[in-house]
Amino acid sequence: MARASTARATGRSIWTGTISFGLVTIPVELHPAVRDSRPHFHLLHATDRSRIRNQRVCQREGKPVEWNDVVRGYEYQKGRYVVVTQEDLDAAALEKSRTIDVVDFVDRSAIDGRFFETSYFLVPGRGGDHAYAVLREAVRKSGKVGVGKFVLRETQHLVAIDVVDRALLLTVMHFTPDLVDARDYRFPAAEKVRTKEVGMAESLIRSLTESWDPTRYVDEYQDNLRRVLEAKVKKAKPELEQAQPRRSAQVVDLMERLRQSLEGRKAATGESRSRKGTRAARPTATQARSKTKPAKAGSARGRSGSRRVA
Repeated sequence: MARASTARATGRSIWTGTISFGLVTIPVELHPAVRDSRPHFHLLHATDRSRIRNQRVCQREGKPVEWNDVVRGYEYQKGRYVVVTQEDLDAAALEKSRTIDVVDFVDRSAIDGRFFETSYFLVPGRGGDHAYAVLREAVRKSGKVGVGKFVLRETQHLVAIDVVDRALLLTVMHFTPDLVDARDYRFPAAEKVRTKEVGMAESLIRSLTESWDPTRYVDEYQDNLRRVLEAKVKKAKPELEQAQPRRSAQVVDLMERLRQSLEGRKAATGESRSRKGTRAARPTATQARSKTKPAKAGSARGRSGSRRVA
């Protein structure tokens, strides 16, 4: 349970309460599971680089408005509003329960990916480690996700509860009315698709299939942007990754393009295997030296002993 204790110590929780399913309740804390790692900017005055302060300005009078004179408004027609008071919001609000009520367990694959929004770690609260572990392992073995509701910042949320490694993961979900109906758009039918085209596309998909490794996918734009920012701070020229050549959006012969893609993929795979075989068959320079020149006693041990363990 050391990891749970570490998680509780890494930052202040954004919500505390309990998970409730059946007659079981488990104390938990809610912590962010994702973070925004992008650079953020401030607005500055171009002449002296001072921060810009935003003002609330009345459109009709063109004058700044004090915060105490600002109210909420709901636009029910173009340009026509009703004022919404805190009492109105309180009347609509649900009881501020500190409970995540799990009402159903469903198959993961049954949930449309559009429903999922933001994820949080559920960290066991004081005295909840054992019950937390029992629920986590039960959810893991069932292959299901728990679906429930809870109130955060006076707003009710639909949530899914799943397992990631040793953590229960709560993901805030959209309610059904939030989803756009696919029938609002036009999509091509399948009747005119040729079997040979689909077969070649399937072959290309198989050649591109890999095990999921999220570290393979890097935000090149953000990396380049950081290089630009670091270079500007140092008054230097940034060394940037070159962009890939843009592909033409012009509609061409699909079968020919699929054939070229598949041949290119096979060639790249064969070249990669060839390089691996050459490296395996040919000793490295270090290996060659080790065969011809014995190392001094104790030197290797001394070097390895000073190396940091990741």
